[in-house]
Amino acid sequence: MASSIQSSTGNVFTDLGFDEDEAQNLRIRSDLMIELAKLIEARGLTQTAAAELLGVTQPRVSDLVRGKIDRFSADSLIEMLGHAGAKVSFAITVDQQVA
Repeated sequence: MASSIQSSTGNVFTDLGFDEDEAQNLRIRSDLMIELAKLIEARGLTQTAAAELLGVTQPRVSDLVRGKIDRFSADSLIEMLGHAGAKVSFAITVDQQVA
């Protein structure tokens, strides 16, 4: 059985077949979720303490650390990071080939 190796586009969600807009949205949300999970772990917070810090309920923190991306918008994740005292910034690039 022969297998082939395909180069990554740099966005796993694009590689999985999501359209470009959805893939970008998923990538942004996953990056924000990863940063929140790192923050929780670095501070040694319980889910209850993390919920209080982030201004959400404990079940929301559980969804976050379990990677349930479909339950979070970019806005809600940025808001949680803000409650934790994090500063969020974005770099935007424009593809010159798009009209």
